Amino acid sequence: MTYYEIKKVFSKKGSKVALIFIFIVISVVLSFIIGDNKYVNHNGDAESGISAMLKVRELKKEWSGELTEDVLRKIIEENVRISQTPEAKSNDFRQNDIAYSQRQGFMDIRDLLNFDYGEFNDYNYYLADSLSPDEAVDFYSNRIKNLKNWLETDGKDQFSEKEKSYLIRAYEKMKTPLYYDYQAGWKSLFQYSPSIIMILTLVLGFLCAGIFSGEFQLKANAVFYSSYYGRNKAVWAKVKAGAIIITAIYWAVMLLYTMLVLGILGVDGANCPIQSSMSGWKSIYNITNAQEYILIVLGGYLGCLFMQSLTMLVSAKTNSSVIAVIVPFILIFLPSFLSGTSLPLLNKILGLLPDQMLQMNQVVKFFNLYEIGGKVFCAVPILIISYSILLLLIVPVIYFIYRRKEVYN
Repeated sequence: MTYYEIKKVFSKKGSKVALIFIFIVISVVLSFIIGDNKYVNHNGDAESGISAMLKVRELKKEWSGELTEDVLRKIIEENVRISQTPEAKSNDFRQNDIAYSQRQGFMDIRDLLNFDYGEFNDYNYYLADSLSPDEAVDFYSNRIKNLKNWLETDGKDQFSEKEKSYLIRAYEKMKTPLYYDYQAGWKSLFQYSPSIIMILTLVLGFLCAGIFSGEFQLKANAVFYSSYYGRNKAVWAKVKAGAIIITAIYWAVMLLYTMLVLGILGVDGANCPIQSSMSGWKSIYNITNAQEYILIVLGGYLGCLFMQSLTMLVSAKTNSSVIAVIVPFILIFLPSFLSGTSLPLLNKILGLLPDQMLQMNQVVKFFNLYEIGGKVFCAVPILIISYSILLLLIVPVIYFIYRRKEVYN
């Protein structure tokens, strides 16, 4: 019966088109990734493609290792030297690109310098050019000092004293010196995974929306419920079909996407702390790139399961696939209209909505903290535990709602 339900879903032309659409999206994303990773040669010309990526990788590999005071001093010295060249000082963009070509090997670390020696919520691209090699000693202490200054000024009303202490302790727990390596593959995965997962969730919502409403739309509900297993095994078959479709397609797509990206850009940097790149510099989660990606993929799967469960619940309750298919759209896009607010309470609420499960790369960047029973928790464990419990509660509700449906002539 489960196989029959799965076969019904994929017998529709729209389902096949939806699957093709997913692979088109992956192809487009891969083209973006290849275009993003460019190499600038000594003449200031940008090169793209696999050969260009290998050249950039070779340059960045020269700086792989622990970011000790001596290494940071060398980078500051080299960056200042390049900033004093005629090419860097020129008003000609092409000349500036020539200067950039000499920096691209340590640009990731230069970005960290710009963040670290500026204000907490400020980024000045040229700040690193004004640094002195003697300031390298302050690199790690600056990160904590900037956080403390921000918590005493702009962020003073956003957190309780316990939450402020939690943030500071998280910063102090970061292992130093940081280990740096070429990590373009992981950065690209982080950048585009949420888009892939969201589109995948919408497509799966389209596929699952008709599982429980199909018999009613075809006026075959009387036949379904009058059959021997119509109100027990047949209902569970629908639940299992939905779970199998979601699981199989989600993991097939994410594994394909991951293998393609890492196959093109490499797996280097898997064990680098996420703070070793600009996007994760301020994060309170002391995890590696590989651990963050596992969090993104597993969180996305759990979030996708939860949203599709709601989709099937609405389908079972309303007998309408049209209404059901709207559920993922609302859950994904409605919070985006409310985001960006300066209200701490609203931000805490938005930080626990199901769309956050689909974009764990953003969750690890935010300072969403929750005080429960006198203890402070970050968002990730609360999200995972909460939606795991909700998912377990929704599944039997779907079963009991659908099996108790009344048949009308």
